[in-house]
Amino acid sequence: MKEFNTTAVCVPSKHYMVDVTDKVQEIKALVDAGKYFTINRARQYGKTTTLNALKQALIGQYLVVSLDFQSIDNDVFENGATFSQAMARIILDLYEFGNLSIPEDTREAFEQLNNSDVQKVKMDDLFRIIKRWIKQSELPLVLIIDEIDSATNNQVFLDFLAQLRDGYIKRDTDSIPAFQSVILAGVTDVKHLRAKIRPSDEHKENSPWNIAADFDVDMSLSVNGIKGMLDEYELDHRTGMDTSYMAKLIFDYTSGYPFLVSRLCQLIDVHICKVMSQSEAWSRNGMDEAVKMLLSEKNTLFDTLTKNINSFPELKLSIRSILMEGTRMVWNTDQNAIAQLFMYGLVKNDHNVVKVANRIFETRLYNLFCQKKN
Repeated sequence: MKEFNTTAVCVPSKHYMVDVTDKVQEIKALVDAGKYFTINRARQYGKTTTLNALKQALIGQYLVVSLDFQSIDNDVFENGATFSQAMARIILDLYEFGNLSIPEDTREAFEQLNNSDVQKVKMDDLFRIIKRWIKQSELPLVLIIDEIDSATNNQVFLDFLAQLRDGYIKRDTDSIPAFQSVILAGVTDVKHLRAKIRPSDEHKENSPWNIAADFDVDMSLSVNGIKGMLDEYELDHRTGMDTSYMAKLIFDYTSGYPFLVSRLCQLIDVHICKVMSQSEAWSRNGMDEAVKMLLSEKNTLFDTLTKNINSFPELKLSIRSILMEGTRMVWNTDQNAIAQLFMYGLVKNDHNVVKVANRIFETRLYNLFCQKKN
């Protein structure tokens, strides 16, 4: 029997989840067009699950090199040589333990790079191997890197982006082999990385990722999508719920924030159904109880929410002003506080006015500010 999932990636065969096929097809259209882009959304916003579905959609048409920077040690980013050797090892692991097909001469080249004297290795060596691989591959190569936030505070990652940018440009100007598409996923807006790494005004907005296409795919879950998930659950459990009504109710509380949607459903399924009948649990009464449980619990999303609020005083003052004083802020992402609040998933653009992203966040933050005041 399937279950609702709020940890790691959602798998369609194991978990009740919203069908993201339409979103995946929108993203695949960017890949087909040869775009390089970033999926930057807040924590637990379904990025990894969507990337996993995208990989499945690309198989057969593309050779997908999918990496996760969260598993890389910090010392890898010490310099370009250690980073290049680490990348070689990761790609070799994808061949040995995953299902990535790599030609024998390419594997040997990666092995040689990994075993070379680190003092003699340059990042260009890594990209020369990749270019030869792309040139002889029957399928175009797509590079996907998840959890890029662990790499965004160092110059080596900027150098890596610069190499990708150079390949993107020379692919079209000089017919040099390069990735068909590069997708970076994380919370951070990579276009503004240089401002984070270099405190001076020099090159403040001149990120090497300025070649990236805009990513406008709506990653939030729709009412119809939530209903489809509840319809599947209803077929298995026969609770008698009105799936249309419950889907709208869940959306009203969450605005489609994927973790919050799944968590409310999970709380009803696992906890509320033990103290109420199934029909009552999957009604307004059950939802009210699930919301109370969610608002009072400690979870990773709320931990991140609180950390971001406390770590950035300007953000805290802005969000407090909106919630506690009813301040009306015009939507303008040129204002750093608004851009940061949006990046962390705390606010949304509501008819060109800054609003807290959803009712759950509103209540959680309001309670936090009230407690601090007292």
